[in-house]
Amino acid sequence: MDIKNMKDRFEQLRTPFYYYDTGLLSETLETIRRETAGREGYHLHYAVKACANPEVLRLIQQAGFGADCVSGGEIRTCLENGFRADTIVFAGVGKADWEIELALEAGIQCFNVESIPELEVIAGIASKMGKVADVSFRINPDVGAHTHGNITTGLAENKFGIAMKDMTHVIGIARQLPSVRFTGLHFHIGSQILLMDDFEALCHRINELQDRLEADGIKVENINVGGGLGIDYAHPDEHPVPDFNAYFGTYARHLKLRPGQQLHFELGRAVVGQCGSLVTRCLYVKQTESKQFVIVDAGMTDLIRPALYGASHCIQNLSSTGPVRTYDVVGPICESSDVFAKDYLLPETRRGDLIVLRSAGAYGETMASCYNCRELPKAYIN
Repeated sequence: MDIKNMKDRFEQLRTPFYYYDTGLLSETLETIRRETAGREGYHLHYAVKACANPEVLRLIQQAGFGADCVSGGEIRTCLENGFRADTIVFAGVGKADWEIELALEAGIQCFNVESIPELEVIAGIASKMGKVADVSFRINPDVGAHTHGNITTGLAENKFGIAMKDMTHVIGIARQLPSVRFTGLHFHIGSQILLMDDFEALCHRINELQDRLEADGIKVENINVGGGLGIDYAHPDEHPVPDFNAYFGTYARHLKLRPGQQLHFELGRAVVGQCGSLVTRCLYVKQTESKQFVIVDAGMTDLIRPALYGASHCIQNLSSTGPVRTYDVVGPICESSDVFAKDYLLPETRRGDLIVLRSAGAYGETMASCYNCRELPKAYIN
């Protein structure tokens, strides 16, 4: 994405706003399609929580993806944007009754169930509605991922999933309930994972669990390995499309699928992360005894990742080619954590300069808030 070519257009727009490069999104989707072509039984579900912009969703749906949803609102949004109900999987540790009813009425593909109480509630609601709910069990594989602690999900200490030791017991309960049908196992070990060794470790754990189930006479129709593939936040122009060849190849080499078994992926960040940018403008340059601050009109209400995770984004000044200076890039929100970067090198920056935070397509616009009574950022599509 040559973001600098967009400067003249950006100058005409009120900041802050999100910008999505649909050319890069299409290239990413085509790469995923190419890397999964010929791999029998592979199914792709887009993790909607990454970005629910309607135009982005439309392109992903047209590329043949299903959807991975974690709320009733996401299910409704996907149905409104053309996703077929029978390609939607519904995850999350806290599904409300109305969300379960919505999913059953729509006829989604399956629920990724995370506890026995949840299974019992789904079974009860399905029975009252005269439905049979297809369920996969999210198993906590106790596999660590080399990523930020707040986005690690596969350890025993995390709130997600069912313990491995309880797997056979839970499947047995499901088989006794006439209003649910056990269809598979679901896993997800975390997000922004760049080491294929983590996914390889998951494959080995799934192989072990399948061997254990088959020893008990239990066969599994579907294996869902979640998503988690990361992107290059530091060098978005050098690596605009993630290494999907290595990602899908890891599962092809190490996961021992049984004959006829279907393999499901739930990719989010890897699909949309690099196609989105947050465009903002310098309000003031403030000098103190020890710091120079570039104060911009975007804040943690527009992009919360740096404040929430300590995440780093590549920051570019589109308006300056001056000598490089060291700045803290901060927003206007009345919170000390409203900081995008500390001791960051930028060309000499002045009031009015256009500043772009790259790789903001995932967990950017979708996590925006109205804190401080601020307006939600608008989005523009190229």
